[in-house]
Amino acid sequence: MSDTTLEKPQTLGREGRRGAGDRQPRGRATSLLRRYVWWLVALLVIAVSEILLAWANTRPGYDPYGWLIWGHQTWHASLNLGGAPSWKPFSYIPNVFYALFGHFALHLWMVTSVAVSLAGAVFGGRIAYRLTAREGGPWWPPVIAAIVGGAAVLGIQDGSLALPGSMSIFHYTLSAQSDPMIVTVCLAAIDMFLIGRLGWAFWLAVYAGLGRPEVWVYLAIYGLWILKKKPDMRWMVVAGALVTVFFWFGVPEITNGKPDVAGQLALKSPRELHNNKIVGTLARFYHLLYLPVEIMAVVATVLAFVRRNWTVVAMAGMVVIWVITEVAFVLHGFPGVQRYLFEPAGLTGVLAGIATGWLLIDASHWHPRLPRWAGIPVAAAFIAVCIPHAHTLGAREHKDIVGQRNRTWRIQQLGAAIHTLGVKRIESCGGPLLNVEYVSVAGWYTGLNTGQIAYQPQKVLKRHNPVVYFIELPNGWAIQPLRPQNATVAGCASLKSLYVPTAHHPRGVLIYK
Repeated sequence: MSDTTLEKPQTLGREGRRGAGDRQPRGRATSLLRRYVWWLVALLVIAVSEILLAWANTRPGYDPYGWLIWGHQTWHASLNLGGAPSWKPFSYIPNVFYALFGHFALHLWMVTSVAVSLAGAVFGGRIAYRLTAREGGPWWPPVIAAIVGGAAVLGIQDGSLALPGSMSIFHYTLSAQSDPMIVTVCLAAIDMFLIGRLGWAFWLAVYAGLGRPEVWVYLAIYGLWILKKKPDMRWMVVAGALVTVFFWFGVPEITNGKPDVAGQLALKSPRELHNNKIVGTLARFYHLLYLPVEIMAVVATVLAFVRRNWTVVAMAGMVVIWVITEVAFVLHGFPGVQRYLFEPAGLTGVLAGIATGWLLIDASHWHPRLPRWAGIPVAAAFIAVCIPHAHTLGAREHKDIVGQRNRTWRIQQLGAAIHTLGVKRIESCGGPLLNVEYVSVAGWYTGLNTGQIAYQPQKVLKRHNPVVYFIELPNGWAIQPLRPQNATVAGCASLKSLYVPTAHHPRGVLIYK
């Protein structure tokens, strides 16, 4: 057979020189890629999360250690919500399953938290792309809209950059907090609704509502719409309400006899606003995003009215409703801290991405006399001014990571100390006493509830009961058993100076009385 014969089939067919025999496998591969592309994206996000955690070398904040304790206690039928952190079913549910893996639960939760948090950029980008692509035009404006929308979600900041204590959303992400995760779940619910996955949208909203009660407003609206328009989904509304009531109020009633334990604790927050609560809440929301991003979100809302794009108008309305709801909570006495406003801030960033895409497509939608390219300079200027801001956020986050790594080192020291002393010996001396920031960490390493660990040294030192005082030092932890003669369990007096080598610090950790 000659080369001419081999090449002859490639001249057949409509698509040029490749014949049908060559096109079919390629079409099948393309179909498989389109079918599983978002699974590949999910795997990529998980891989990036693992790499990011290995590089950053951070540990969870105060609350996540408490959630890990809850998971451990559940399987031992000793769940106690009496101590901090505040009850949050959103974080409790996955940690119940992770508790089955022992000490690996810590890493599993961190990977889950970081991966879900980073996925907020993916869902934000999907929403911005879809709503921009519907306007027609070339392919690249929706892509840029997706990039801007996703980046804006990751650009949320806790406090004005002018303030020394401000942090980006990455601080909460790398400390395994739930707030960035709830942003992702809310955006995922919106994304599912836009593509017609109404059931997925509802249950994602229910799950988000297990983390932030502000979501209940949207669940009520969505539930009424389902009851009226979707008879086959009505059972979901009843089930979702039962799930919400059981986890928010039923579990605390069963474990502690206080169905509103979360609300009671929130009312006692030291971060409550004491000045003008309405203005203060609005100011907290204002400082969550870079001002040009917020301006572009307003542009998206105005253009949505001009174009009669009621989907985008509804999204802008969701931002307003959340902020109004938060104001109502603050007026009731809840703290209304900035991270409770991350969700509307994330949606505001998506709106900014949509505005960018619309500006790049066709400015004649604003006014028929405007040239099609009139919005391009505006979008380009917006992106240009955001780049230095992104660099500033990155520098601020790098500085925060350095501090978090130092905290990780201290947590490892504390864990090594507790392991060496032994939990039973510590309990025989009345239990541990630490500064409040390490209480949940000590609870994780000892298996004690945070409510069982003393955290007010000034008061405890004046008492007569025995206690093991963990004192943070620049080079380690000083461990001082106080009043061991008053201990009722033998073994308390055996605590003594120790020099503890660890895997991360082979030269040892200084521990002494």
